[in-house]
Amino acid sequence: MIDLIQPWHLIVILFILLPITAIVIVPYWIIFKKAGFQPALSILMFVPLVNIVILYVVAFSRWKLAPRPEQ
Repeated sequence: MIDLIQPWHLIVILFILLPITAIVIVPYWIIFKKAGFQPALSILMFVPLVNIVILYVVAFSRWKLAPRPEQ
């Protein structure tokens, strides 16, 4: 029987998933930080159904806006 997953498959998947993970986490990290929530909540955006609940909590809660830095 032929092995379906070879070691090089894992390397290819790793090189594809890491950039996609960064592309998804970074914007949510910044949004949560600006809204006054813990930025680590952005990691939960990969968990199905939890991501929808978190988006609703963020959307309908009162944001603690940080003051703008002086330029």
